Amino acid sequence: MFSVFLKNSAQEDAPVALSACFLFSELRKFRVLVIRPNGYLYRRPTLKTVEPNLNYQRVAEAIAYLQQNFKSQPTLDEVAEQVCLSPFHFQRVFSEWAGVSPKKFLQYISLRHAQQMLDNNRQATLFDVAHETGLSGSSRLHDLFVNIEGMTPGEYQRGGENLTIRYRFAESRFGTLLVASTAKGICYLGFADDQSLTLGELQQLFPNARYQHQADELQQSALSVFTRDWSQLSQIKLHLRGTDFQIKVWETLLKTPLGKLTSYGNIAGQIDRPGASRAVGSAVGSNPVAFLIPCHRVIQSSGAIGQYHWGNVRKTAMIGWEGAQLARVIH
Repeated sequence: MFSVFLKNSAQEDAPVALSACFLFSELRKFRVLVIRPNGYLYRRPTLKTVEPNLNYQRVAEAIAYLQQNFKSQPTLDEVAEQVCLSPFHFQRVFSEWAGVSPKKFLQYISLRHAQQMLDNNRQATLFDVAHETGLSGSSRLHDLFVNIEGMTPGEYQRGGENLTIRYRFAESRFGTLLVASTAKGICYLGFADDQSLTLGELQQLFPNARYQHQADELQQSALSVFTRDWSQLSQIKLHLRGTDFQIKVWETLLKTPLGKLTSYGNIAGQIDRPGASRAVGSAVGSNPVAFLIPCHRVIQSSGAIGQYHWGNVRKTAMIGWEGAQLARVIH
């Protein structure tokens, strides 16, 4: 729980009861002071930092509303009202974010689409051949450009005692990120809806490391994946703490192309452990690098989206967005 205060030159600090719609519309005019139990977190938003997050938050709220009310099939006007926009503005914001209309986007997050994607994994198709011959090479981004190096047993067991970890926060199409790196590569990339909690999660992974709030080229290379200018990508190196089994699962996840989906059972089969779906699920859930290691592309064998460490709605948004991008490449 937190309180929101508004401040400008014409008023004193005072708690104000605000509707979500009013807050969205007034956010550029005011300074927002969020009071947490451990003190004050002050930040003055700017257009550059606020607008991408506002757009994602609106899209996420729309997806959550559609998921909760899918049986009644809400109209565009009803969804727009939920996210405090006019129908015209909502259509524009959503289409700019996703690249397709809300109606088209729904096709990529439907149970039927998910089941079809899983079926495609069980049989060779001309589409798969096109991927392998490079016709849609950007969809194999992770397989081609991401390289995982496991930490040494000493680094793993000592909780990063001799590691210096640089970290920074950054904005992305799917919300605020915390990205962290060692001298060898990215060791963490997670969505930071609450920055202090996410930083605490990183520090739990490496309790004995030295931390520096500082950007570097390794982080920038990893973040470039969110710009979709993949023709300019360099090799992205990951330096991860994990067991041999976890790293094997994470490496296998890299082979699931953008816009396609797989299941825990399929991953288990790919690593020659067909009876280890539960263990695979645990390894997928412990993945410390969001998006680059595409654990969001793993769904239940029934076609249900399933859980995600950084939120079910965000997972749905990522799957839908990637499906839309792949469709645009094909057509």
